[in-house]
Amino acid sequence: MDISKGLPAIQGGLHIWITENQKMVPVPEGAYGNFFEEHCYVILHVPQSPKATQGASSDLHYWVGKQAGAEAQGTAAAFQQHLQEELGGQTVLHREAQAHESDCFCSYFRPGIIYRKGGLASDLKHVETNFFNIQRLLHIKGRKHVSATEVELSWNSFNKGDIFLLDLGKMMIQWNGPKTSISEKARGLALTYSLRDRERGGRAQIGVVDDEAKAPDLMQIMEAVLGRRVGSLRAATPSKDINQLQKASVRLYHVYEKGKDLVVVELATPPLTQDLLQEEDVYILDQGGFKIYVWQGRMSSLQERQAAFSRAVGFIQAKGYPTYTNVEVVNDGAESAAFKQLFRTWSEKRSRNQKLGGRDKLIHVKLDVGKLHTQPELAAQLRMVDDGSGKVEVWCMEDLHRQPVDPKHHGQLYAGNCYLVLYTYQRLGRVQYILYLWQGRQATADEIKALNSNAKELDVMYGGALVQEHVTMGSEPPHFLAIFQGQLVIFQERAGHHGKGQSASTTRLFHVQGTDSQNTKTMEVPARASSLNSNDIFLLVTAGVCYLWFGKGCNGDQREMARVVVTVISKKNEETVLEGREPPHFWEALGGRAPYPSKKRLPEEVPRFQPRLFECSSQMGCLVLAEVVFFSQEDLDKYDIMLLDTWQEIFLWLGEAASEWKEAVAWGQEYLKTHPAGRSPATPIVLVKQGHEPPTFTGWFFTWDPYKWTSHLSDTEVVEGSPAAASTISEITAEVNNFRLSRWPGNGRAGAVALQALKGSQDSSENELMRGPKSGGTRTSSSVSSTSATINGGLRREQLMHQAAEDLPEGVDPARREFYLSDSDFQDIFGKSKEEFYSMATWRQQQEKKQLGFF
Repeated sequence: MDISKGLPAIQGGLHIWITENQKMVPVPEGAYGNFFEEHCYVILHVPQSPKATQGASSDLHYWVGKQAGAEAQGTAAAFQQHLQEELGGQTVLHREAQAHESDCFCSYFRPGIIYRKGGLASDLKHVETNFFNIQRLLHIKGRKHVSATEVELSWNSFNKGDIFLLDLGKMMIQWNGPKTSISEKARGLALTYSLRDRERGGRAQIGVVDDEAKAPDLMQIMEAVLGRRVGSLRAATPSKDINQLQKASVRLYHVYEKGKDLVVVELATPPLTQDLLQEEDVYILDQGGFKIYVWQGRMSSLQERQAAFSRAVGFIQAKGYPTYTNVEVVNDGAESAAFKQLFRTWSEKRSRNQKLGGRDKLIHVKLDVGKLHTQPELAAQLRMVDDGSGKVEVWCMEDLHRQPVDPKHHGQLYAGNCYLVLYTYQRLGRVQYILYLWQGRQATADEIKALNSNAKELDVMYGGALVQEHVTMGSEPPHFLAIFQGQLVIFQERAGHHGKGQSASTTRLFHVQGTDSQNTKTMEVPARASSLNSNDIFLLVTAGVCYLWFGKGCNGDQREMARVVVTVISKKNEETVLEGREPPHFWEALGGRAPYPSKKRLPEEVPRFQPRLFECSSQMGCLVLAEVVFFSQEDLDKYDIMLLDTWQEIFLWLGEAASEWKEAVAWGQEYLKTHPAGRSPATPIVLVKQGHEPPTFTGWFFTWDPYKWTSHLSDTEVVEGSPAAASTISEITAEVNNFRLSRWPGNGRAGAVALQALKGSQDSSENELMRGPKSGGTRTSSSVSSTSATINGGLRREQLMHQAAEDLPEGVDPARREFYLSDSDFQDIFGKSKEEFYSMATWRQQQEKKQLGFF
């Protein structure tokens, strides 16, 4: 293939090539997600918009099948290298091995990856098959990233902990192991539906065996094909997922040549800093042996860059790591988000990355509440749902119970206490809530426990609608400061009767931080000269006077806010003091003069790390995360607990059917504790429930549909689908009877008559395996279901639209009446092809059918 001629046609999106006769040929889009184990593939992902999660970098993957030969591997490797040279340095390279792919790779293929046995015929353009003339068994496994592997058509392939799909062309039976979770079952079913829609054009019946005793008819079909099961099922296979503690082990190595030898020298362990990477060198970063990164400096030689993969492979062999260990090669200035977040800090060097900036300026602009409500991306960047002008209620934990705080003392918090702060506001005509759980540094373990239990009680009182944000003293988010309008004061001692602190000293020093009502807080600090700072303002309260000390570096806005704070802290006579003109009594109150920071403070750089989304689960008591790269709202499933890391905050999204809500906060804390970059444990953790997402969360998604989860579809419709939802089990039984199963011989194998009945009549419409279902045209088929037989050319639209189920033509399935339209009528009414329609989420299909009279 001529690379230079092929590249101009490459636009944003996904492109896949497969090895065939010592060359690479493109894979049709309809076959994406199918991988033959005797082949190698090259996958290129090009961001489709400036807001793409990976920035402007493309991702180039080299995938090796388990049975791929040296010739195929060489062809794919050469093609990848040529493609890389044409694409330039803004490309991240990946080496992938079958069944051990990176999260980035798996994120392209939803609802899952299909591994197919063997290889393809020599001329792909003429490889055709009858999709209904098939018998195979697929082993489905995985949580967020699902894969299906063709296995032996035998009961010996089954185990109690996974899902298996018996695919008989016209009938697809999903068998759920007794140890599988409800989320695994739902995701397995999503993959089953995808196979049905892509490979059968939606014309196959689906049955689900969740309890063998309750599905005798489906089990009869399975036993007709697989024979009687002898003995018990194998136990569930233990998961080998890498937990966060293992991923926290990171080591940086310097790689260079000395004569004919390759030298690898360990350079550093966490916390890593970016300045360790020199632009003229090449480095290997080993993340717990589960992933190997190769970083190439922009001034490194061409020879070094071309040898990146071979050096990584040599390193893997020297360490004794598995041959399937994932490898990612990143270039200076085009690093992936996952690589950058292995370092404590990261400063963008390339001008292209500066486009992600602008947040520094946004922080100082006067807030426009209307824009925060209509532009969730702005709310997310500023961490502000509004300007803080909503209703505020405060409770203090006293004797392990919550006691309301008098409004005149709102904003006066004590380091030895814990507080609940409930904020109520309206957004787009809807009342919403944020409950802040503020934890003082000197609070006891019992008080922290009481804080959490009281928060749960309040959440129940408000019908589960509270967004709960855990805040540690000293790390308050901007919106928390804004709701106190610049008058937040944190006292060091513990409150007795709230509002009357128990001070052991008559001299107290307060540090005023901030420039306006939306970012100002005042904290009590040790009353000594070394606590001062030339860039800020301090309030010194003595027995007879209150000194307002202005450092040389403070500005007019700071001074105005400080004068407001004085009235909250002290009613004594106020005396303004400028740095360098302090009266003797000022220094005497602080115990004498002492050095303090006086250099001009540079503006703090706002972190620009890209947000990352992970699915959370637990294995042997340890947190396991699966990242979803290029994420969207579709990646949030009601069975999930998802962690969104925006660097400044950790969001934990709780699906309405998730079973491990109690673990969520602990998982967020473990994530911070084990993060290779040495994250602050005081980073705010926000609990967000499905259907109650604030704009500070939704703004990190490219698009967000606030009505996505308001559809009144039942759990059965969404999760179980047809035929369990569309036809009911009794109707499945009626369809099973059409198979006319014969009794099996005594040896347990299915008889010839039974197998022939299962195969059914041949479909006269043949499709290319590589092309998937074709758009347009009319299909004729003899379906498994007598109620699914289609009429050549389709039924008239008036026979199907706005009709009661009993008034439909004989043989029409009421739940899929739209399918009986001709392709041209379907396109005219729905504005899309049947293939496009059935690739949509089930809830969206139902929504359109209701609107158009097909429900």
